Amino acid sequence: GTGADNDLYINQAVVFIEDAIQYRSINHRVDSRSLWLYRWYYSRACQWILSLTITIILALAFIEKPSSLTITSDVRYRLPAWNPPCGLTESIELLCLLVFMVDVSVKSYLIGWEEFWKNKWLVAYILTLIVSLADWIVSLSFFCTEDVRIRRILRPFFLLQNSSMMKKTLKSINSTLPEMASVVLLLAVHLSLFTMFAMLLFARTKDGQQDKEWVVYFRNLPDSLTSLLVLLTTANNPDVMIPAYSKNRAYSIFFILFTVLGNLFLMNLLTAIIYNQFRGYLLKSVQSSLFRRRLGIRAAFEVLSSLRETPANTQQPHVSFGALVQVLQKVEMDSRCKQAIMRSLEMCSCDQLSAAQFQKLFEELDKDAIKQHPPSPEYQSSFMQKMQFASGHPYFGYLGNVVALANIVSICVVLVMDADKQPSERDDFFLGAINCFFILYYLLEMLLKILAMGLKRYLSYPSNRFDGLLTVILLVLEVATFAVYGFPHPGWRPEFLGLLSLWDMVRLVNMLIVFRFLRIIPNMKFMALVVTTLLDLVKNLRAFAGILVVVFYAFAITGIMLFKGAVVPLGNISAVNTTYGNGTLQCGTYEQLEYWPNNFDDFAVMKNVISWLSLVTFRLRLFTAYLLSVNLICRWAKIYFVAWWLISSVIWVNLFVALLLENFIHKWDRRCHREPISDIEYQRTVELMFRDVLEEPTEEELMEKLHQHPHLQLCR
Repeated sequence: GTGADNDLYINQAVVFIEDAIQYRSINHRVDSRSLWLYRWYYSRACQWILSLTITIILALAFIEKPSSLTITSDVRYRLPAWNPPCGLTESIELLCLLVFMVDVSVKSYLIGWEEFWKNKWLVAYILTLIVSLADWIVSLSFFCTEDVRIRRILRPFFLLQNSSMMKKTLKSINSTLPEMASVVLLLAVHLSLFTMFAMLLFARTKDGQQDKEWVVYFRNLPDSLTSLLVLLTTANNPDVMIPAYSKNRAYSIFFILFTVLGNLFLMNLLTAIIYNQFRGYLLKSVQSSLFRRRLGIRAAFEVLSSLRETPANTQQPHVSFGALVQVLQKVEMDSRCKQAIMRSLEMCSCDQLSAAQFQKLFEELDKDAIKQHPPSPEYQSSFMQKMQFASGHPYFGYLGNVVALANIVSICVVLVMDADKQPSERDDFFLGAINCFFILYYLLEMLLKILAMGLKRYLSYPSNRFDGLLTVILLVLEVATFAVYGFPHPGWRPEFLGLLSLWDMVRLVNMLIVFRFLRIIPNMKFMALVVTTLLDLVKNLRAFAGILVVVFYAFAITGIMLFKGAVVPLGNISAVNTTYGNGTLQCGTYEQLEYWPNNFDDFAVMKNVISWLSLVTFRLRLFTAYLLSVNLICRWAKIYFVAWWLISSVIWVNLFVALLLENFIHKWDRRCHREPISDIEYQRTVELMFRDVLEEPTEEELMEKLHQHPHLQLCR
């Protein structure tokens, strides 16, 4: 009947508006039962359960065999780890897989089976679940004793498929790979040619004493390739050329040419090509998100215009005031946006809304989220008004920065003067006195600011909360120090009077006051622009961070499967060149440097090893040297670490630089001439960063897309 149809249209409009708010696709079933299921699936509770399930299945790697539940990862001192009994983690994993099966079933039903086969991600989702379940059954059949578990490598896929932004980012990276491959191929040619030259240039001679370059670095083709590849990362520079350079300084020309061509030209050329190909990626993604939002709002308008209460004699479709109010009451959206839309709707005198008016109402979703600080208190006393004026003046903040600088300088001067003194010769009276003075000033500054601004307004600023927390911590530690050690006096050395030196803690916390200087950033226009741009990027680049987590996880699990148990201690030794058995540990090798904690035996340590290889210049030789000593196949170790270096240091870092440049240049042009507003904070998202350069979709584009909806039949 008419009432049932109207309820359906209202519910459809509610779901379409919620899709627009979250930038979701509207290509899903729109019957009453499907709409209820759709809203239930995207409810906070269901999405929280799904996110928790993904977190749990990824975290299983820390406790399942090989377990990371040990105090240390050093193979010399590590006690046997507790490994859960067979079936414990497998039961948890099965529950997670069942949740994913429900997830993919609901998604597949909601979009329809015809659309399902067009969605590659959902097909891959089902295949991943099938492989994981099959591997889970194999695991139980072997009583959890097998070392290779394919499903562990596939687990990051569950994180990847759950984020639309991560999927868009991955798609863009995939489109950039052909151009990156051409430069990587050029790097390979460069490396191969110089490897041939090196093997000819540093060939073995009759004089064994002069063949150190050949023995250590260029003995054969794999060693030569490895040495030059590490030189490309500058990790073994200048070690690799020292033997030859000691023999003849002209040999340095070879290494200089290799480094200049490879590092300065080819690596930077790779950055330029990636930036050129990746430029515009985020803008296109945000443009697509804007189209989804406009399409969702227009779909809501179209279904509401089909209500029976809409006048039939109108030439253009309209939506009634009451229908929109009814929809807004059901929609889950930010209260700020809902209140703004309701205010705009009440200010509108018309009872019917056209498509343009309807769309304009929901442009409130595109505006910046504004956080206004509470007002300052109003005092009647003239003295309090003067105190409020003085404490709230910008110069009072500048004075606080100057005092903080003086605090830091005084601590540094005292530490430098006492650096060469014996502990018994030190006198901490001066440092204790100045610390007491500065802490009292910080306390006075905090109280005066609270007096001038009021407690609520004072706490509404993050910088004030940080300063206040530091001040309270300093004050508590100072009082505790005086209670234990007494007041500062000549010859005062509190570090000798107790087991826990509170005085050292006070000095460390005092150094945190250096962050007070971050408050000068808003007063410097271009510095503020740089910092706010970086902060916005950090907050909004979750997709890149998510894909990095996926790659980290997959490489860590693969490393455990390949190299678990490879690092075996030779004994508790530490020497420059130590004889062990019949051999001698060479200086600079894995054993001599005692890198025993960096092994491949569990997930936690592999995560650290992978991070270490990413952040520190490529230490490939330290790992492959030890893998050789335990008779592993060296090429597998080299392939593994070279692959990780290519993905993390070459491809991923350059992709991040490209995205950083694009966002920074755009925001620099946008905000360079904007005047700061001191009392209002704009909380921007990545979509709002590009709002002024996005193109609005046309009426024809929206209607054409709506008519292609697989489950929605429009009346016109």
